[in-house]
Amino acid sequence: MQAVKMYTTAVCPYCVQAKRILKSKGVDTIEEIRVDANPDERMKMMELTGRRTVPQIFIGDTHVGGCDDLMALDSSGGLLPLLGAVA
Repeated sequence: MQAVKMYTTAVCPYCVQAKRILKSKGVDTIEEIRVDANPDERMKMMELTGRRTVPQIFIGDTHVGGCDDLMALDSSGGLLPLLGAVA
């Protein structure tokens, strides 16, 4: 399974929902980078994604986007293949 990295904050309901979706798909470990605790990480996130909002989700080297993007990817059947759970 691909590594999952997520830029988050402590009080983000969309971050919680995104984590719930990923865990339901078999993701055991999510590398969380808290941008509220470390402003430098928010700047890095913005440079990587061009976005200010959280969550920002990466599966492997692929930037998925935010929670809405993750839900759309799942609805279209693209999430499991990207995670590497389906050949």
